[in-house]
Amino acid sequence: MSLQKYLADKPLYYEHIDYKRMPKIFEKISHNFKFPKIIHVVGTNGKGSIGRYLTNMLELMDFKTGHYTSPHILKFNERIYKNGNTISDDELETLHVRLLDILKDYEKELSYFEYATLLAFLYFEDCDYAVLEAGVGGEFDATNVAPKILSLISPISIDHQGLLGDSIQEIAFTKLQSVNNPAVIAHQKYEEVLEIIKQREAACGFEFLYVDEDEKDEEVEKYVEKFSLPLFLKQNLLTAFKAAKFLGVFPSLSELKALNLRARCEKITPNITLDVGHNIDAARALAEHFSNNKIVLIYNSYKDKNYVEVLDTLRPIIKRIELIDIINPIRQNAKQDIKKLLDSLHVEYKNYERVDENDEYLVFGSFGVVESFLKSLNEK
Repeated sequence: MSLQKYLADKPLYYEHIDYKRMPKIFEKISHNFKFPKIIHVVGTNGKGSIGRYLTNMLELMDFKTGHYTSPHILKFNERIYKNGNTISDDELETLHVRLLDILKDYEKELSYFEYATLLAFLYFEDCDYAVLEAGVGGEFDATNVAPKILSLISPISIDHQGLLGDSIQEIAFTKLQSVNNPAVIAHQKYEEVLEIIKQREAACGFEFLYVDEDEKDEEVEKYVEKFSLPLFLKQNLLTAFKAAKFLGVFPSLSELKALNLRARCEKITPNITLDVGHNIDAARALAEHFSNNKIVLIYNSYKDKNYVEVLDTLRPIIKRIELIDIINPIRQNAKQDIKKLLDSLHVEYKNYERVDENDEYLVFGSFGVVESFLKSLNEK
């Protein structure tokens, strides 16, 4: 069975997750894997861009480097990247056959994400470094079974409460439990998160490196100006740069190319920006970035997301909202509820049909929103 068909039979979401499953299975098969130096990226916002910036810096210094990220936007291959390219279909099929042989009967027990993580492990075994982005959590995430030399903690905020906890403290604790090694800490907005980080630092016995809110670096400033980065991407770049220096790697940012990861405040045309953010802090960052503009927001959300507060945050920059359809067999989208909310707020909206070159657009709300939008462009 091809990998595509195989993964299609594995559910993406579970009502109840067996957190012991992946560590238990990996313990029995770990002798089949050879690991490079592993950097683990954990947090809520910015994991993808922090990880890819660090990956690109290591590549710039001639290290063979892999980057595992999730979810994908259009194609599964986007999740597994090595030295400038995402994995090919043929390479995936070869690894799929090899992994099935390693797992034998265990493969039936693994989730979609767990199986994908093991494919990445196999692909990165010839690397010098591999940057692994945690999926949702930290301590119980499938990526956490790999032996790591460094953790990167991106900004932690409220998200995935059903899996991680109802409070920011619970969420931070779950994510930080994955850290048992040196760590570089991105600037954190919440004092409660910093308290949990300090507790983890004391428990680990390592001195963590922190990125300050007003920290400046001349190379970073020039790169930010060159690529017109928003503040949150500047902070993510700073975090990655600090991690590179911790590793004893000192890349010249004047030689670093633009971020090659889709939909991280990505301007695909002069008037269309894509961003896969989907929570309140991502909305705040974009509201600040577009504070001098009035944009058309192409949006939708799932019912389990805090779309009320997200839209209230974005409201000052919104000219109108265009609602795009998103399809997920498990999760319910909130399109009709959003319409009622916008009616009550007297915010202009309509269903998305096409872009107008006279308007500036922000496509935001989830990976699913960006996926639907890009597919609509390809169909036209």
